[in-house]
Amino acid sequence: MEIKQQLRMSQQLVMTPQLQQAIRLLQLSRLELIDEVRKELDNNPVLSEDEPDARARDKEANARAATAEERDFPKGDHAEDSRESEKAAREVDWEKFLENRSMQQPMPSNRGGFDDLPPIEQNLTKPRGLHDHLLWQLQLSDFTDVERRFAELVIGNLDDNGYLDLKGVERDDGTRTPDLTIEDLGHEAGLHPEDIPLVLEMIQNFDPLGVAARDLQESLLIQARTYGYEDSELEIIENHMHHLEKHNYQAIAREMKIPIEEVYEAAKEIQKLESRPARNFTETDDRSIGITPDVYVIKDGDEFIVMDNDRGVQRLYINEDLTKKLMKDPNAKEFIGEKLRNAQWLIRAIEQRRKTIIKVSECIVEKQRDFFEKGVAYLKPMILRDIAEAVGMHESTISRVTTNKYMHSPAGLFELKYFFNSSIRRVGEEDIASESVKQAIKKIIEDEDKQSPLSDQAIVEILEKTEGIKIARRTVAKYREMLGILASSKRKRLF
Repeated sequence: MEIKQQLRMSQQLVMTPQLQQAIRLLQLSRLELIDEVRKELDNNPVLSEDEPDARARDKEANARAATAEERDFPKGDHAEDSRESEKAAREVDWEKFLENRSMQQPMPSNRGGFDDLPPIEQNLTKPRGLHDHLLWQLQLSDFTDVERRFAELVIGNLDDNGYLDLKGVERDDGTRTPDLTIEDLGHEAGLHPEDIPLVLEMIQNFDPLGVAARDLQESLLIQARTYGYEDSELEIIENHMHHLEKHNYQAIAREMKIPIEEVYEAAKEIQKLESRPARNFTETDDRSIGITPDVYVIKDGDEFIVMDNDRGVQRLYINEDLTKKLMKDPNAKEFIGEKLRNAQWLIRAIEQRRKTIIKVSECIVEKQRDFFEKGVAYLKPMILRDIAEAVGMHESTISRVTTNKYMHSPAGLFELKYFFNSSIRRVGEEDIASESVKQAIKKIIEDEDKQSPLSDQAIVEILEKTEGIKIARRTVAKYREMLGILASSKRKRLF
């Protein structure tokens, strides 16, 4: 063993902090970018959201030009001036940088008047969620402190449908917490075991009726008893739910020894009950969700034009007045130099992000032109590689650009990732996008006979016969579940 010195030449890819910042900004959503810009404005004193006055910039530029002419004809010692010039050359000339910044034209802005104001729907009051609605009723109820504590635990364990969910949750390490029981909640609140069912029943009679039930059957029973349903209807809910879900009315009539017409009438009444107590009290109301698009697609004649949406995103500028004052302090010069570099890179990264989104959006519009003109049935199969090769970028960059970015077009509002679909082979024709197949399945089910719904195999045969699409039955079942459509046995309607 010995110690040697060896000379080796190699290539290595190193990501600079500026490149890491550009990549991070590229994958941020619109709201996250706005938040990031606000943080940078707070942390960097040389950044400003106010555009410098144009006339002030011109005046400053003329003054600098006059000073520069005087420097071209020095009157002092030439040797001393030469030494000063060499020293300045070794340092970053931030004053010249500021001069160049001041002579640049301001970036165009699309901000306008009333047309740019947010729609009135976004200024409406958000509806109250189920949790707040139940706590409000709890405050009006005559509960003891222990009973109130138990009720708060019950309300805090409701799922999105309004049912009491006491199942364990998955930890970060992959393990699950143990399932709880209603007795565990009572023990934690210090409630006597005999009072637990009584307090739970009082909560289940809050509005909406049937909330905090442990399953669908219990919720329907609570509603049916409150509304005064007949004994036969209560018996069907309590003992024959498995037949009722499958519309097997003959089996119910046979087991209950009643006419099938009576079962039909009972099923009609049971269908009037609410199967999802939290239907009108979701925490995130679909009616109040407002998505601001990143780009707009506008049709001008026969051409589609892609425009960026800069509303809400603050324009960043260099705070020249403050920077000049701080540059006069020798102790602050290094600090200001670093902040100026960071500000310059941030402004460039935001502009590069905007240009990249526009470039990718224009390529998507070009490749999916038939979709924007004729509808979803003409959506073409497309993968990230297709766009990456067309715009000369890596697939990972395209993935970052299309994540949480939205496009508003004459066809509607879509996430950029919506346009990337796997291909489904057609018989004797070009391939079709999987999203188009989903919509075709949805249209077939909407037009079916509700008293005799189509099976998945029947949908396979219709797709092959009418659309020339040949797919497996399990694929139809997968797409149907993704669309939130029930199986044929549960779609059957007799009334």
